[in-house]
Amino acid sequence: MTKDLTQGSPVRLILEFAVPLLAGMLFQQLYNLVDTMIVGRFLGVQALAGVGATGSINFLVLGFCMGICSGFAIPVAQQFGAREEGRMREFVANGAWLSAAFSAVITVMTVVYCRDILRLMNTPQDCFEEAYAYIVVIFAGIPFTFLYNLLSGYLRSLGDSKTPLYFLILSSVLNVVLDLTLILVFHMGVLGASLATVISQAISGLLCLLFIAVKVPVLHLSREEMRLRFRRMATLCTYGVPMGLQYSITAIGSVILQVAVNSLGSLAVAATTAGGKVLNFLASPFDALGSTMATYGAQNVGACRYDRLNRGLFASSLMGFGYSAIAFLIAWVFGRTLTSLFISGEGSVELIELAQQYMIANVAFYPMLTLVNVVRFMIQGMGFSMFAMCAGVMEMIARGLAGVMMVPAWGFLGAALGGPLAWVFADMFLVPAYFRCRRLLMTRAHHLHVPVQESGILSQKG
Repeated sequence: MTKDLTQGSPVRLILEFAVPLLAGMLFQQLYNLVDTMIVGRFLGVQALAGVGATGSINFLVLGFCMGICSGFAIPVAQQFGAREEGRMREFVANGAWLSAAFSAVITVMTVVYCRDILRLMNTPQDCFEEAYAYIVVIFAGIPFTFLYNLLSGYLRSLGDSKTPLYFLILSSVLNVVLDLTLILVFHMGVLGASLATVISQAISGLLCLLFIAVKVPVLHLSREEMRLRFRRMATLCTYGVPMGLQYSITAIGSVILQVAVNSLGSLAVAATTAGGKVLNFLASPFDALGSTMATYGAQNVGACRYDRLNRGLFASSLMGFGYSAIAFLIAWVFGRTLTSLFISGEGSVELIELAQQYMIANVAFYPMLTLVNVVRFMIQGMGFSMFAMCAGVMEMIARGLAGVMMVPAWGFLGAALGGPLAWVFADMFLVPAYFRCRRLLMTRAHHLHVPVQESGILSQKG
């Protein structure tokens, strides 16, 4: 149930690891597409705008949660690469304790202040109640977000990217069934859509837990390993909190941009929602490559195989560049058809054209998105989460500029270019930062007198 990414061809290992991840992400995006399709076609443009108006705050909060879980998995992967299984399980246990605490605090805060958050975001009044009904349930399900992302992150740290895929496929199918049942049979509106999402994610998390208990003995914790260790918690927080903040800082720019889009009216919000769902589907390969680089980088740093970092980064980047051309062709030829799946009725023609404009403006810059994902996640896996967080600051600045300056000046086109501008800003920081981080690792190995291809830094430091 584990896979060593420190030996063998980087291209082969990256593909073997990334393909199951991609399949899982495609299924996840598929049920997000179906979720949006059902809302748009059966509940109308107002309901679709209500769900779309919560997108940036959803990303801000849930992105923080998922970033924390991804960060907690990095020391686990590093210790696995260094063959320090006892220390690895201590990180696993203390990551679980920290996740329980974070999830409790975040859930209470977001549920209590949900309406206030939506008002601050200038959510249009004609879709405010739909937005609240949707997002408050998503926030209430944050503990399940932590459960699935933490456990699936642990499994991927051990090189197992297939098992989370199987559970995600099952939950995706369940999500679609629940969507149709709760919306069409029980007439629960957008509340039914959010309940379906939370229930399906809860089942995914519980299945991961059951699988680990039965099939992954290397993650079975002894009573001693389950003890609270504040030194381990501090290490976990140095990885998890910056990664969580990276998502949230990026999302702050998205919130500013979302407020600007909200000011353009429900039609613009619905267009970015429909176009954004298609873009999320098309961008899944970049997310898969990024997650692969986090585990690949962490395991090879744990084993001090720094010679493999450049090779893995180069191979992943080439894969992403090649796919970028394919994605552009898909959006150019089939964009309007895909968007039309989400909407019907009055205003649909204008909405489809706006959504197509939004998609083309984004996919044209997918090579920049390739580097954002591949380089940033590699840096995170190498253990330099603060550097990755700085890239999030660059994205925040870019999206903020788009919301404050470009949208008032150019209207909807300014909103469409907000994402691409953020990727360009992030890459300007990330590419030189990667080479700086690699030099720091080589210098550290030299000072510790650690053979860079024979043993792990962490095992020498304890």
